[in-house]
Amino acid sequence: MPMFSRILAPIAFSTRCEGAVQYAEALACHFQSELVLLHVVAPVQSYAFPDAMAVAPELMDEAVAQAKTQLEQFPPEGLTRGISVKREVVEGDPAHEIVQYARDGKFDLIVMPTHGYGPFRRFLLGSVTAKVLHDAHCAVWTGPHMEAAPPYPSIGFHNVLCAIDLGEHSRDILRWAGEFAQHWAANLTVLHAIPGSSVSLGGLYFDPEWTNRVIADAKERISALLEETGIRATIEVRAGEPPAAVGAFAEDSGANLVVIGRGGTHGVLGRLRANAYGILREAPCPVAAV
Repeated sequence: MPMFSRILAPIAFSTRCEGAVQYAEALACHFQSELVLLHVVAPVQSYAFPDAMAVAPELMDEAVAQAKTQLEQFPPEGLTRGISVKREVVEGDPAHEIVQYARDGKFDLIVMPTHGYGPFRRFLLGSVTAKVLHDAHCAVWTGPHMEAAPPYPSIGFHNVLCAIDLGEHSRDILRWAGEFAQHWAANLTVLHAIPGSSVSLGGLYFDPEWTNRVIADAKERISALLEETGIRATIEVRAGEPPAAVGAFAEDSGANLVVIGRGGTHGVLGRLRANAYGILREAPCPVAAV
């Protein structure tokens, strides 16, 4: 059974979306998945009544018709023949409609870019992407470098990095990463970053023996998880704040994908935890938030 049977790619007609579609195309070809390109037409505010969300039906109809024409021609270079591709245009709030469409359609993966790029990418995630990451019930594939995606035929995943915090959802994240790596015959590395507060206090570092003990304990716990799940992987434990440690290791190891968790709560704090947000900003490659 394929890992992804249905993949959803929200489209905003940008170069970053073109890059995201290249990844979605590569995944759809590999897993023989159905690929759906979705564009959401947001309500257009009236110049006469800027606080009103409703507009004349004929204006909305025109916007939808234009979006359908653009979507039929997206991406400009076309898609690989042989994969099942569907194009849909819906109306409403983009983030809400993307999440609802993915849930109703029982999609396995959403592929979309972040908003931030260039020198400002560290400060921007994008409100739509942030809301989708917060609310989606399936994995979300994203990253700040989508516009630099390689051509579809050269996309491959040979080094997968799975970053876990050893919390209650680490087992599920590890299983997802292990299955993905197995499908691509990729090397899998499991990384745990020990925050600075665990090895220092107020700029003063604890006894080196304590740091070694913390690292050894983390490695033992990861080994136990790997044995329990039957997954083969290399174990890495680094001292440092998770976003910087994961980003640096992904860069140094030439990772093609970083797999992280979003947490399991849906309350005020949401699923996208602080470390997950930081990793998304720092990652040199795509990130799958599970």
